[in-house]
Amino acid sequence: MGHEHHQHSSGKNLKLAFFLNLGFTILEFIGGIYVNSIAIISDAVHDLGDSLSLGTSWYLDHKSKQKSNSKFSFGYRRFSLLGALINSVVLIGGSVYVIYEAVERLMYPEHSDAQGMMFFAIIGVAVNGFAAYKLSSGKTLNEKVVSWHLMEDVLGWVAVLVVSIILQFKDIHYLDPALSLAITLYILWNVFKRLKETLFIFLQGTPRDINLKEVRERIESIKGVASTHHVHIWSQEGEHHVFTAHIKLHNVNGFQEYLKLKAEVLKTLETYNFEHFTVQFELDSETCILE
Repeated sequence: MGHEHHQHSSGKNLKLAFFLNLGFTILEFIGGIYVNSIAIISDAVHDLGDSLSLGTSWYLDHKSKQKSNSKFSFGYRRFSLLGALINSVVLIGGSVYVIYEAVERLMYPEHSDAQGMMFFAIIGVAVNGFAAYKLSSGKTLNEKVVSWHLMEDVLGWVAVLVVSIILQFKDIHYLDPALSLAITLYILWNVFKRLKETLFIFLQGTPRDINLKEVRERIESIKGVASTHHVHIWSQEGEHHVFTAHIKLHNVNGFQEYLKLKAEVLKTLETYNFEHFTVQFELDSETCILE
């Protein structure tokens, strides 16, 4: 029941984040022109990319909940992973643009309306902060990457807020781009870590929350199991894992003993909460055609 609730809430949260971000992006373009703030306009361009990314994530998250069929026998869960990959790439591209704008502002400082910046900064922190909070507890990589999108925006608007307050007392033009540059570099560091994790799962790496060696040792410690081979563990999207293996048996006398041994092996696998596992049992006299 809890798992079904999470699946439903992930799509609902992504939908909310999309509409909040899109609405605020439109407001940013209007406000940036009104207060003559290049920082706000550049952030609006970045947020437009975020909105497109959030829309993609929302669609792919919805798609990932479709049941398996003859075309996708494991279901559509990896579509959520695709959303995480697209989001990471978009966020990296947007961050590079922000860095470019920040460096240009350092070279050619401009004066902005400090009070107008403060007004939009407060709204920006509130809107993006609420959306980031709604996605902060997400379990899928898609939700995690999107939350970094929104966290980047929150930190960026905090920087704008701080700068707008300082500018009302002293007109230091380089503060805005300098803070934006520092925050963007910090966000990029975290995005690259998420991207690395996403690519690791795409390449069917062994999930980090499961010890492959430990699983093999537990199975091989069962009396009647001679060895294991072709043992594979991978994840569909970072949350639901799949296990396959060939297990060699020995000294099995009779069908009932075989069934009992098989049940013990499967019971051991159930403790790892794999969503799907497939095991091929082989007797002493059999030779694995894959070896």
